[in-house]
Amino acid sequence: MKAKDKQIIYNLLKTADAYEYGYIRQKFTVEPDFLDDVTESQTASADFSVQQNQQNLQNQQVQQTAKTEQTEETNSSDSHGITIEELNAKILRCTRCGLARTRNNVVPGMGVLNPDVLVIGEGPGHDEDIQGLPFVGKAGILLDRMLAAIGLDRKTNCYIANIVKCRPPENRNPLPDEQASCFSFLEAQIHILKPKMILCMGKIAIEKITNQSISINAQHGDFFDYDGIPVMPTYHPSALLRNEQLKRPAWDDLKKFKKRLDEINSNY
Repeated sequence: MKAKDKQIIYNLLKTADAYEYGYIRQKFTVEPDFLDDVTESQTASADFSVQQNQQNLQNQQVQQTAKTEQTEETNSSDSHGITIEELNAKILRCTRCGLARTRNNVVPGMGVLNPDVLVIGEGPGHDEDIQGLPFVGKAGILLDRMLAAIGLDRKTNCYIANIVKCRPPENRNPLPDEQASCFSFLEAQIHILKPKMILCMGKIAIEKITNQSISINAQHGDFFDYDGIPVMPTYHPSALLRNEQLKRPAWDDLKKFKKRLDEINSNY
């Protein structure tokens, strides 16, 4: 295959991936050097040029390192052109799964840019579906109180979002295919917002973020990692409203979360 054909295929993959995720992901930020494939007629002289190829490879590695350093510097100051407003506008138009047919409103999320904490729930409920805002019902009121107890607020230092952006009928758990259809939006939000920590409310949120099976009863208050960002799961506010005995362990989780956040940014 010719180098120009490889370039065309690479560009198609890069464009499709950026459309899906809403931004250019890290694996596409450093473009590889494409070469023509070696033909049989060229094989006979290949051994003769091994030393030269090794030198070329060393030069390419030096150039690749320089490209990577430049890319990392660029990534630290921008998000490849897409803003949170543009991403949320795309979310509002989404029809990827069946939830689009039953929703009243899409709920992209709300909060501040570059938040100290990203709070992630599983999906909108009835009140959220009506208002188009996350965590605004009884569970939302309790969430705001929980956050306020450790110095957090959606208006000053938090952003609140969900695994799925549309309400599942009758507030059922979002199905795996619904989560999969919507998750790239959340990945893009994390990429743009760059939170210092993530607080997952409930089992579904932490399982999707970590891509592993989690026992919320056994592992609430534990720390996990998402691309270098500390993540903690705790009980969903709705669970606390149903069972007040969970409020004490949830409060212990929040104190542990605050201690870690203080270590990262004492001025939040």
